[in-house]
Amino acid sequence: MALKEGDFVPDFSAKTQDGEVFNWSEYKGKAIVIYFYPKDNTPGCTTQACGFRDEYQDFKDLGAEVIGVSGDSEASHEKFAEKYRIPFVLLSDGEKKIRKLFGVPTNLFGLIPGRVTYVVDANGVIRMVFDSMKAKDHIQKAKEMLEQIK
Repeated sequence: MALKEGDFVPDFSAKTQDGEVFNWSEYKGKAIVIYFYPKDNTPGCTTQACGFRDEYQDFKDLGAEVIGVSGDSEASHEKFAEKYRIPFVLLSDGEKKIRKLFGVPTNLFGLIPGRVTYVVDANGVIRMVFDSMKAKDHIQKAKEMLEQIK
């Protein structure tokens, strides 16, 4: 069952692009934009990651952290983050555990992992779920919701 607006995000852990262990519980108390994307180094995903990168200071100013999630390996994330100077955490979800936890759907007859952004407030409550394959739209939608809840 998919997480929806008003739900609390349950605790989970994963590996970051640096091989560190990320624990969701350590981010409680601050707003989080967590976005799921299909694959590193593809046109839409690069556009989306670079969009979040370019607006990253705006997200920080709104009191939020940005986290990207895909099924790519830590090594792939590390190269992707270095190549495009991604300043935020990328989580490796090769077994799709986080994707399943959130209930992120697949697109194109189940062939492509979905592109969904969640805005979570400082209490751990999902305030927005934005499901669209249009990569550029996610950044502005997330910022608008953060401005509303600030």
